[in-house]
Amino acid sequence: MTAPATLDAKLDEVARQYDELHGELMLPETSSDPEALKRLGLEIARLEPVVEAYRRLRATRAELAGARELRDAESEEELRAMAREEVTELEEREATLVDELKVLLLPRDPADDGNVILEIRAGAGGEEAALFANELLQMYLRYAGHRRYRAEVMSLNETGIGGVKEAIVEIAGDGAYSRLKFESGTHRVQRVPATESSGRIHTSTATVVVMPEVEETEIEIDEERDVRIDVKRSSGPGGQSVNTTDSAVRITHLETGLVVEIQDEKSQHKNKAKAFAVLRARLQEAQRQRQREADSATRRLMTGAGDRADKIRTYNFPQDRVTDHRVGQSLSNLPRVLNGELDGLIDTLITTDQAERLSALVDSGEAG
Repeated sequence: MTAPATLDAKLDEVARQYDELHGELMLPETSSDPEALKRLGLEIARLEPVVEAYRRLRATRAELAGARELRDAESEEELRAMAREEVTELEEREATLVDELKVLLLPRDPADDGNVILEIRAGAGGEEAALFANELLQMYLRYAGHRRYRAEVMSLNETGIGGVKEAIVEIAGDGAYSRLKFESGTHRVQRVPATESSGRIHTSTATVVVMPEVEETEIEIDEERDVRIDVKRSSGPGGQSVNTTDSAVRITHLETGLVVEIQDEKSQHKNKAKAFAVLRARLQEAQRQRQREADSATRRLMTGAGDRADKIRTYNFPQDRVTDHRVGQSLSNLPRVLNGELDGLIDTLITTDQAERLSALVDSGEAG
């Protein structure tokens, strides 16, 4: 079984690029240029898995050629039988490597390697929805801990009994966006609320939006012309003032009407920097959303990375079950999921996304 020539051509090109990057890395002038070192390091790390898999594929093919030659030679039947068995094993290994390489060669979202800004908002269900939003917040903070990501709550709007109306969290770590981007959408909880005396099961919702963090140079915002900035005293639950300085910052983007308010820091400067970071992420996400709308394969899994009309997952407490509706996967032991053990769900979403994108490439005639 041989991969199509076009796949080999792509792999040869990647291997050539990889060697060129290593050559550039060895140049004396590169060692004194931190930006060049960083750029080359990232590019080499991106191509390395492809090159290593391609090397394994070539080695497998060399073994396969030798085994086929022995199988077809005029030799003892016992040797030919052993060769036939080896050929079968090596053909299976070759097919697996070809499939692996096709996935590795899929177009990659440049944002996948970066950090995220994650927003959670209580939806339908009143106080119960706010309590559920807080549970989702804690779930993602625990997940970040499991993955050794750094998580910082940038903004938190709480209710009086432990609920959360809205939370904004920065999660930083290698590949954070690639894993968390599938969490965008509407999350639904089914359970008997603690405040429900009749024992009836209620359904409440919360929405999650996951956006890649954006560098200042990627989305430029002119403070004089593009936005209105208001400052006021920070307030806690119930509206009471929590400090005596005008540290809370509210930024309104004039063209789109987007509003971001951050008041968690005592420093107005820090709140302003965080608000601009969230605004840049929201503006870029609006651009990405428009680009994604034509991409049906990605859209089914990503739910538009924030399309709040799309129900993506249900947390059913009476049945101790979590169901992801995009892939039809259900897991028992709901407390483990809420404890941040999300990798089982996320891995399935990533694998399904890869399979759908590969299928789309094959249908368009681009894969091979």
